[in-house]
Amino acid sequence: MKVLFIKKTAVLLIAGVLVFLSVFMLNSVGIAVAGTYFTVGRLLPIYSVQTSENKLSISFDAAWGADKTREIMSICDSYGVKATFFLVGFWIEKYPEMVVEIYNNGFEIGIHSSTHPDMTKLSKNEIRDELTTNIKLIEDLTGYTPKLFRPPYGYYNNTLIEVCNELNLSCIEWSVDSLDWKGLSASEIAGRVCSKAENGSIILCHNNSDHILDGLKMILEYFKNNEMQLVPIGELIYYDDYTINSQGTQIKN
Repeated sequence: MKVLFIKKTAVLLIAGVLVFLSVFMLNSVGIAVAGTYFTVGRLLPIYSVQTSENKLSISFDAAWGADKTREIMSICDSYGVKATFFLVGFWIEKYPEMVVEIYNNGFEIGIHSSTHPDMTKLSKNEIRDELTTNIKLIEDLTGYTPKLFRPPYGYYNNTLIEVCNELNLSCIEWSVDSLDWKGLSASEIAGRVCSKAENGSIILCHNNSDHILDGLKMILEYFKNNEMQLVPIGELIYYDDYTINSQGTQIKN
């Protein structure tokens, strides 16, 4: 009887552990079927994409300054690359002609909020206003409705992602941070990116960082030599029938 009791106790302990792990995984994983996102507990944005193809994406957040933006596009075009630009509302209002130029040159445009706040400190209505105002500014200038959103500072919570889902926006983070905004040299920027990037990576850069132009040339040359294709984020991510793991990696079912 004693042995039987011990065996039953062991089985119950194992069952308890399995239940705990199942709940933990459900709290960390979202599922999208036919474009609808389902999850239990924590909602996650997209940090990277699981893919066997040699492709990844590079993106530029635009919040301050625009004097390097045209040259960024020129460098990208010289390598046959199209990047994604995430534009803040007040930047759009200051540089409307640049927004039109980005769009007309075939680069992808995403939104980056209207005023660049910490979105986790806003109410649901305030979040919606930040996003819809940002979208309308781009629509009025280009006729294009953005499908991607990058949270300022990378800060997010469930409410933010819920609003993104309601607005049919994919919430995009990054898996490779160039840290170009810290004043790193061109070789340091390129070294960070090239050493960390892999298939499905999303690279974060900024359109007006000190050494982004020379750093970008090095990055694109490296990817060209290694036969890695850079595509806009909208061409990298999945829109239906996928899961997101606890690291924010999108996985096709």
